[in-house]
Amino acid sequence: MKRTSAGWGSGLLGVIVFSGSLPATRVAVADLSPMFLTSARAVIAALLGAAFLFALRQARPGRRDVFPLALVALGGVVGFPLLTALALRHITAAHSIVFIGLLPLATAVFGVLRGGERPRPAFWLFSTIGAATVAGFALSRGGDGTATGDLLMVAAILVCGLGYAEGATLSRRLGGWQVISWALLLSLPLMAPLALLTLPGGWSGIGMPAWIGLAYVSVFSMLVGFVFWYRGLALGGIAGVGQLQLLQPFFGLLLAAALLHESIAWSMLASTVVVILCVAGAKRFA
Repeated sequence: MKRTSAGWGSGLLGVIVFSGSLPATRVAVADLSPMFLTSARAVIAALLGAAFLFALRQARPGRRDVFPLALVALGGVVGFPLLTALALRHITAAHSIVFIGLLPLATAVFGVLRGGERPRPAFWLFSTIGAATVAGFALSRGGDGTATGDLLMVAAILVCGLGYAEGATLSRRLGGWQVISWALLLSLPLMAPLALLTLPGGWSGIGMPAWIGLAYVSVFSMLVGFVFWYRGLALGGIAGVGQLQLLQPFFGLLLAAALLHESIAWSMLASTVVVILCVAGAKRFA
């Protein structure tokens, strides 16, 4: 019981950290290209992760861990950041955040396929209702997005769910912060040259908010958040703790309103209440 409670608590901290990712990305892509933002954040986080790995003398992953680490890197380091950055060129941060409500369902599915978990039928009912609530809200507000932006967000959710499930499974034997650190290092040979190739042509036109956004997604979204999140998934269960991500729209929408002055409709808040109830139900039957 203590192990499960610790997992849910750690997972909630991860969700709170991740909630600032899309608003920060939205601010950053106003002055920085999505490709540079994706590669630069990965390089910065990889250097920090490498410092921790070598300072604490962590053992290298085995051969069997390389492919799962590559999937973690594909989902969390490359795929999700790049696809969301591209999507935010077409849609608002508030609109993109509601797609995060689909992530728990994707994570649960990959938790079954890759992690060997078997939630009870009632869990799938609550998870599906939560995901449908968020998806229905997104579709009802078509004016806030475009087909291109929405498709990019759906693709981001799929690759991210796979990365979460793989990372959680690996964390059970490697440790949460070690998994994301090794995944970042694995992607460094690709992301470092990409960052150099996509450097901005000039620096004078890049405002301070963009740099702050880059700093946030590099340190917190790319590293610190994963430390709590993978620990939570490993301790509390991939499918169960993964439902906490349904709460991310609530935190993210508040940040989008406070920092970006984006409007929040009452239907947005009503949808959030429904998904909170779904999280409680999913937790009971996970």
